[in-house]
Amino acid sequence: MNDRNDSPAAVKALCFDVFGTVVDWRGSVIRECEALSTTKGVQVDCEGFADAWRAGYQPAMAPVRENVREYVHLDVLHREILDGLLARFGLSGLNEEERRHLNRVWHRLDGWPDAAEGMRRLRERFLLAALSNGHVALIVNMARHAGLPWDAPLGAEVARQYKPCAEVYDTTIRMLGLLPQETMMVAAHNDDLRAARGRGMRTAFVARPTEYGPRQTADLEPDEAWDVAASDFFDLAAQLGC
Repeated sequence: MNDRNDSPAAVKALCFDVFGTVVDWRGSVIRECEALSTTKGVQVDCEGFADAWRAGYQPAMAPVRENVREYVHLDVLHREILDGLLARFGLSGLNEEERRHLNRVWHRLDGWPDAAEGMRRLRERFLLAALSNGHVALIVNMARHAGLPWDAPLGAEVARQYKPCAEVYDTTIRMLGLLPQETMMVAAHNDDLRAARGRGMRTAFVARPTEYGPRQTADLEPDEAWDVAASDFFDLAAQLGC
């Protein structure tokens, strides 16, 4: 890497996608679903439940992106999706307290095995910011649960919009007091990286080939020439000189 202002060597902050890139949402939801089904004595297809809950994620955000609905944070959207799934998966007997607790599983997601230590290595050289569709409380609670060393929990709530809308990236960059080329988007999703590059950010693809389970077909590898392509956060740290 050279020292030009538009090169990866000029990067001062790493901005991370969180769901799927830093944390294993699917495994975490399955884990809590299995514990709940045991407690309640009901048979639940927990893998199907996790996948169905996540499948509602993009459609739920679409009205906000399209300015049809005012911004609401993910706890609201996740609860709306959840309420539509409970009967289908045999969980309609949950009381309100149990539903609220289950909905907050997204605050208790486990990191990938390399996440916490890999981020600590990266933090020795770079500022670490969440650039997530999760809201601030969710990111903070998840960080405490999974030991994630964020410097700044930014993204959707600060911008009052959801990725991949430009203002989410632009607001994060502005809040960090940096130029776009001084930031690097770290994500396991090629579409997130395309949106970030469109806002002038540098880009790092980190492979998470089991995010959607053993039959995942998308985002198995970088589909464009991103600035960095890494197998995990340890590899990313090594490539960035940490």
